[in-house]
Amino acid sequence: MITRIDGRSPSQMRPIRIIPNFVKYSTGNVLIEYGETKVLCCVTVEDVIPPFLKGSSPAQGWLTAEYSMLPASSDKRIRRERNNVSGRTQEIQRLIGRALRGVVDLRLCPEITFMIDCDVIQADGGTRTAAITGAYIALKMAVDRLLRHGRLKKNPIKDGVAAVSVGMIDGSLLVDLNYHEDSRADLDMNVILTQSGQILEIQGTGEKASFAKDDVMNIMAAAESALKPVFELQLAALEGQIVEG
Repeated sequence: MITRIDGRSPSQMRPIRIIPNFVKYSTGNVLIEYGETKVLCCVTVEDVIPPFLKGSSPAQGWLTAEYSMLPASSDKRIRRERNNVSGRTQEIQRLIGRALRGVVDLRLCPEITFMIDCDVIQADGGTRTAAITGAYIALKMAVDRLLRHGRLKKNPIKDGVAAVSVGMIDGSLLVDLNYHEDSRADLDMNVILTQSGQILEIQGTGEKASFAKDDVMNIMAAAESALKPVFELQLAALEGQIVEG
């Protein structure tokens, strides 16, 4: 069995900490930590929809996401993407948007856009999976506020969402890779699941060699097991308290 640098077992998530209402002005927000990875997830609600949805029947709203790594989030300063967004950034923010749109009935949110901002304060691997897990909490907080204020008539969220990375190093499957592990993984997958156990998206790459169907099934089982306590932490954070697990 491989020995992990932080002493975790292969199936063990890093310590997770979720701080709801971390900032003042967004409709819903959390700071989420997967170990040393820290991501601020904020939801802003706008009374406008993209041009391609105007006049659609039935009427519906929209949900989109932006992702960025702040300059001091890594050991070397990361330049701000002021004019040109990198391919990596585009791919991650599209992933976040797809994952959350997969559990939202946008027909129940006519003429509303949910703008989700995920800003990486500190990066140590798994930034996209932490962002998705935190973004769901922030979105649910925003929706709950709109329901209380009468701006939404029905809850459009159909299920919970969380994500985790699973990798293979020297034949061992490891969940929730930190940067040290991710940089040397033979196989790396990001798995996005609903709370009811449905698959929203799987991103998998054989970094150094191909992999077998059995590897995929084992990865899915490991991800499902690892995310069960994460869904419980999400529910606890929605009560407005700082949670750790």
